[in-house]
Amino acid sequence: MNAVIIGVLLMLTLSLVRVNVIVAMTVSAMVAGLSAGLDLSTTLNAFNDGLSGGAEIALSYAMLGGFAVAISKSGLTQILAQKLLIKVEGAKDNHTRALSFMIMTIILGCAIASQNLVPVHIAFIPILIPPLLVILNKLTLDRRAIACILTFGLATSYMVLPYGFGGIYLYSILHKNLADNGLEIVSTQVPFAMVIPAVGMLVGLCVALLFSYRAKRIYKNESMPSTPVLAAIENPKKVMIIGSIAVICSLIAQNISGSMILGGLVGVMMFSVFGIVKWEQSSDVFSKGVAMMAMIGFIMISAQGFASVMKATGDVASLVATSADFIGDNKPLAAAMILIVGLLITMGIGSSFSTVPIIATLFVPLCLEVGFSATATAALVGTAGALGDAGSPASDSTLGPTSGLNADGQHDHIWDSVVPTFIHFNIPLLIFGWIAAMVL
Repeated sequence: MNAVIIGVLLMLTLSLVRVNVIVAMTVSAMVAGLSAGLDLSTTLNAFNDGLSGGAEIALSYAMLGGFAVAISKSGLTQILAQKLLIKVEGAKDNHTRALSFMIMTIILGCAIASQNLVPVHIAFIPILIPPLLVILNKLTLDRRAIACILTFGLATSYMVLPYGFGGIYLYSILHKNLADNGLEIVSTQVPFAMVIPAVGMLVGLCVALLFSYRAKRIYKNESMPSTPVLAAIENPKKVMIIGSIAVICSLIAQNISGSMILGGLVGVMMFSVFGIVKWEQSSDVFSKGVAMMAMIGFIMISAQGFASVMKATGDVASLVATSADFIGDNKPLAAAMILIVGLLITMGIGSSFSTVPIIATLFVPLCLEVGFSATATAALVGTAGALGDAGSPASDSTLGPTSGLNADGQHDHIWDSVVPTFIHFNIPLLIFGWIAAMVL
């Protein structure tokens, strides 16, 4: 059996039975390497080589975690939470649905903006979501619905909107790799090719909100680490002004330098310089920031090691070659197999941005041989890369929502983030990606 399939399925199985994701990926990488005929030393070396590639990502998230803690200590998000909480407590039953809709819309808008307008990625989640948990609890909103909203905003926006991270994915990664592998396509055609798959994501979100997670779900407020209404904030006007300046400066630093590390550092320093966070608290801010984002960082590092072993086995190319032999010149079957193989690869790697360069090399020649159009090929490769991003235990599109929603320990990463997003986004993506390949 193909080592990539063995590794991914084992990793998913271990995760579903609540084995720690880092342990699951490490064990699965070892098993995949050995099953491919690599000896233990070669497998370990490949895994260790991949770990170094995740160090910058982990430090970036740790620094952003420090920024999130600084914002939390300033009381900026508590001011917002207090205002919303007053509205929730004063609202009549027939108004709570409108408040729920308003809060979900704000969260969705922030998630989309974090990819395209203000490219901070998942950094906003541990800043915005924890202070809102008390409010979500009072409204008895199912956090699985919020996880789906966050993941939809994080994933769909870069798939179809060519700005910020979307511009990187659609132009710098997807179009470049399509062209490098022999596909003649104008860059502006790529976002158009991804519209139908994005519609599939929208359908999945509607199903999640209107059917799957519409019912009330009860959470315990007493397990919250802090309740917004209890926090006494001195000079809230100053906090709002300095907080806004810190966020803007952080975004400018990140956009100019291209470094999330520098962006987070500038944000923390702004809070310290203006006295919102005391200098003697700086060490505590960074310590708590590292603690907050440590799990995400280590999972991302482990995912790089897992991906490195998958590449070292050589079975990614073997998997595609086997699929090509099975497909022949059958277009519908070819589209289905490409998407399924892409799903398996991305579920293991956890990053669509890292998956596209791998699968484009293998799938573009196959698409050209079968006779797909340029836009159909772009839709297939783009969708195959995005598949698994919403639903992988190692994806920041699921890790990010969990980091905020589990602030009080009542949101399970696998069963409340990974499984709901996999069902509501990967299944529609498979269907609508296949439709795109057939009609474009």
